[in-house]
Amino acid sequence: MISSRGKPEWLTIRPPAGDFSKIREIVKSHDLNTVCEDAHCPNTSECWSGGTATFMVLGEYCTRGCRFCAVKSGYPKMPPDPKEPENLASAVSQMNLDYIVITSVDRDDLADQGAGHFAECIRKVKEMSPEMIVEVLIPDFRGDDACIKTVVDAGPEVIAHNIETVERLQQAVRDRRANYKQSLLVLETVKKMNPKILTKSSIMLGLGETEEEVVRTMKDLRAIGADIITFGQYLRSSDWHLEVKEYVKPEAFESFKKIAEKMGFLYCASGPFVRSSYRAGELLAKSIIASRKQ
Repeated sequence: MISSRGKPEWLTIRPPAGDFSKIREIVKSHDLNTVCEDAHCPNTSECWSGGTATFMVLGEYCTRGCRFCAVKSGYPKMPPDPKEPENLASAVSQMNLDYIVITSVDRDDLADQGAGHFAECIRKVKEMSPEMIVEVLIPDFRGDDACIKTVVDAGPEVIAHNIETVERLQQAVRDRRANYKQSLLVLETVKKMNPKILTKSSIMLGLGETEEEVVRTMKDLRAIGADIITFGQYLRSSDWHLEVKEYVKPEAFESFKKIAEKMGFLYCASGPFVRSSYRAGELLAKSIIASRKQ
């Protein structure tokens, strides 16, 4: 274990390059939010330089207060922007992409928890870019089947929902309205509603979990049919957020990847800078979807 007071040398973020400025300009000109910036993602330089971004819809304020997340928490003063689905679709079409990730804040203040708006964003993107492969990272919708079905019916190819951490640490890490069993239920429900949709989840390491607990979590995800799993290092965003208990070594990430592959996950991305909205499984999803079309 390495002291959380000093980051190890393998946690070095690369500077922006390539299309970074272009992507930022398109995002701002369409009045959009990205989880890349709002959540202080360490992969922003890599992904934006490669010409992609993860968009965050439903506003910039989340009604949840998870102790690991850098997204602004509070009561949203405004309803979702009705122009956002059209603006998102327009921005995506200008980026010359064939794969996009859409995520959102939690909106417990709305009757449908924002599911309808989320679905409209998916539909607009596909209307303007018919060949676009859409991955969505959804909230738990408090386990509401109707909300989950609204998003499923919009036709994304990949639906992700994050378990975040092992069962023992859920209460300390996540908002009280979220929990381990509910997150598993969300992913299981997606698979039951549409088995062809690829499902994905993510686990943060370095919060005090044990290897045995991580493996147990992986088994639980496979048991409900999760296809893709990612592992990343938890990094503290401010003094308010949870402390880093351990900087997990690269070889440990590689070990978890091998275990995931043996368990039957179709794909596993595992490394210090990997995040849930990172381009994990993008090539896999493209390959599977292309073969289905054929």
